[in-house]
Amino acid sequence: MNVSELIRASRSYRSFNSEVVPTREELISFVDAARLSPSSRNLQPLKFRIVTDATECRRVLNATRWAGYLSDLQIPPVGHEPTAYIVICFDLSVADSALPFQRDIGICAQSILLAATEAGLGGCMIGSFSPEGICHDLKLSSTISPQLVIALGRPDEVIELTELDENGSIKYYRENGIHYVPKRSIEEIVI
Repeated sequence: MNVSELIRASRSYRSFNSEVVPTREELISFVDAARLSPSSRNLQPLKFRIVTDATECRRVLNATRWAGYLSDLQIPPVGHEPTAYIVICFDLSVADSALPFQRDIGICAQSILLAATEAGLGGCMIGSFSPEGICHDLKLSSTISPQLVIALGRPDEVIELTELDENGSIKYYRENGIHYVPKRSIEEIVI
């Protein structure tokens, strides 16, 4: 796939094939893509916690909240939970505030998800989670601050990009088993 195809295929997946667990080597290669990504002032203050153990995966899942627009649905569906996670953390021993490095977190997350897509996997960036719960459950040191959770696995859902409806709604929705994601037109976003 070329970069444009990878971007189009890299969606926020919220349902996974529970029988496919990414290997540690695959996850390390995704983190390596993040490691090689640009970093503000080249400070490289981000650390990455890989989670594949089933018990730890359940704990991470319990510390997250998914798909705010779909609050009437069980997301992810029971039996279709992610089989791995990468938690992007900020190392407070490198710098005293994560705020100036929020762009780095986004760049690294996108690099991880593009690498996962290229490997035939998929994921979802989750910003709604309990940092305290993640720290406790993963036994992170006091200098490590979780910033973003990336759920990973083999997606088992269909996601389609659509145009905004006549009301201009950007809310994603599910219909007949398909997850629809409205996108603004190129004409609307280029100024």
